[in-house]
Amino acid sequence: QVELVESGGGLVQAGDSLRLSCIASGPFVTRYTMGWFRQAPGTEREFVAAISWDGVNTFYADSVKGRFTISRDNAKNTVYLQMNSLKPEDTDVFYCAAGGGWAPRLANNYEYWGQGTQVTVSS
Repeated sequence: QVELVESGGGLVQAGDSLRLSCIASGPFVTRYTMGWFRQAPGTEREFVAAISWDGVNTFYADSVKGRFTISRDNAKNTVYLQMNSLKPEDTDVFYCAAGGGWAPRLANNYEYWGQGTQVTVSS
């Protein structure tokens, strides 16, 4: 069974930065595609970024391209989301996810999900 635990959220001002972390445990976690999704109340879960098992391929939503960077350290079973130039519209719960498929922008590509970490950006 794969378990994912996110951390690093908080309350910041517009223009500030945060780095989210997701620690994974369980079998074969280093071979999963890892993704970050976001969800605000009353909205669908939305793709943010994803990274292949070896870190070679990355994918970003248009809304975060150039501001956010996804990375992973398989030795630590951890995936990161560096978020720069944060905007109030980035206020969401951010979730990390792990999956064995290759449709990284789609939530149904992912089998395992963390509980989320709150990011709040004030204007």
